[in-house]
Amino acid sequence: MTIADTHKSYGIITIFLHWIMAVLIVGLFALGEYMVDLSYYDSWYNLALWWHDALGMIVFGLLIMRLVWILNNTSPMPLATYKKIEIKAAKYTHILFYFLLFIICISGYFISTAKGAHIEVFNWFNIPSIITLHESQADAAGDIHEIAVYILAALFVLHVVATFKHHFLDKDITLIRILKPIKPKENMK
Repeated sequence: MTIADTHKSYGIITIFLHWIMAVLIVGLFALGEYMVDLSYYDSWYNLALWWHDALGMIVFGLLIMRLVWILNNTSPMPLATYKKIEIKAAKYTHILFYFLLFIICISGYFISTAKGAHIEVFNWFNIPSIITLHESQADAAGDIHEIAVYILAALFVLHVVATFKHHFLDKDITLIRILKPIKPKENMK
């Protein structure tokens, strides 16, 4: 099993980071959608927010790790069956994913720290409030957070549809490459 990516396959670190982040992001989306309907006096209000903040900061840490990994690692080559437009679309989609995740994490931080409070990450450590920009910081950051989340959700759906298209219609190994490292002798269609 390869740890690093190769020109033919993703390695175990990329695969792990991809799937753990995907699960956390989908979970955060669901939790965020649940949270917005809670009243301040609901028994889940503070607990849901605590989980959302902590998991959001974990995603931010994983995002930084993933970007460092990508910048210091080989990327698998596009498959021969890919069209030029698919290669460009995939490249820009992934860049937009990272950009949106960065915006979502930073805006989430500014929402939670707007009044000078720190973010508690599962009683392991606290992330301090570094700066309060203005009185309506939480509202402004909340608007940015919400818009970026919905754009990310639409991009996620597009990403899944494209993956299934490659798997079921094109019958190539796009999906297989992100599920498990591929041995060098396996068919690269």
